[in-house]
Amino acid sequence: MQARVENLDAREPRVRGFSRDRQADGIVGRAPRFAETLEKVERVSATNATVLITGETGTGKELVARAIHRRSRRSSQAMVCANLAALPHELVASELFGHEAGAFTGAVQRRIGRFEAANASTLFLDEVGELPPRAQVALLRALQEGEFERIGSSQTRIADVRVIAATNRNLEQTIDDGLFRRDLFYRLAVFPIHLPPLRERREDIPALADHFLAKAAARLGREFAGIDTESMERLIEYRWPGNIRELQNVIERSAILSDGAHLQVPPVLLLTRAGAVPATSTLSRAIESGERRLIEQALEESNGRVFGPTGAATRLGIPSSTLESKIKRLRINKHHFRSSYV
Repeated sequence: MQARVENLDAREPRVRGFSRDRQADGIVGRAPRFAETLEKVERVSATNATVLITGETGTGKELVARAIHRRSRRSSQAMVCANLAALPHELVASELFGHEAGAFTGAVQRRIGRFEAANASTLFLDEVGELPPRAQVALLRALQEGEFERIGSSQTRIADVRVIAATNRNLEQTIDDGLFRRDLFYRLAVFPIHLPPLRERREDIPALADHFLAKAAARLGREFAGIDTESMERLIEYRWPGNIRELQNVIERSAILSDGAHLQVPPVLLLTRAGAVPATSTLSRAIESGERRLIEQALEESNGRVFGPTGAATRLGIPSSTLESKIKRLRINKHHFRSSYV
């Protein structure tokens, strides 16, 4: 991951040695609430404690998980990742714990699961709130005893795995709804870390925007003198429902669209902008038109999919529920873009 061009260490408070190499992790920030997060990362990294990272979509949960692993005694081994929201429920247990040949239809050969592959390393479970009930039981046993069985096998296996889990859901509410085990929650949340949304750390937006601009400029083979003042004010005022991921998306698109020495952020790229631009009828129509074009382009690129890692919401850097609301408001027929399916 590329380091920032700008040296922030001269301006930012040092957090127990974390400032020394956080740029190698791509972590940028100096807001007080975020400094508390970095303090927790530094404190837990040297331990083997299970960590639960919570926060809205796009707040950088995987980035923090990698920072914890990189500072741990397991850093010589690659961190193993599993996005549970992207896996079909019937295959989650097999993905996590493996299976023997013939264990189920389609299991033509033995397969090692993510838990076994992460032996002596770290297993990152993204969107752990999506874990189905049967897999929750198996994960609880693996966390408590370090033991598991491959599907179709009665042989107990042992693995030394440090688990870091992440979710954008309120797990306590999910427990109340009967969808998540309370005992598993307590095993996962031995050391909880909450990532604040970008709207609660606005003082970090200029540094983050500069960071993403440097990366975008390098990829495009261009040079920018910085971000113009009006655009920066626009970025700071915006509420960022898609958080850091949305900010990166906006900066990258703006870098492609900008012709001058300074980056300019078109208002139409801020899809849910509220109050920072005068809502004249002409401007409203222009914003709506630009919003429609961006959404239709994303739907075309994703073959009409809204959800998932390749869906239009991910491409736009906004929550899928937000995109669904916009599609309904703008009366866009998302099914029209599925014509390219084979």
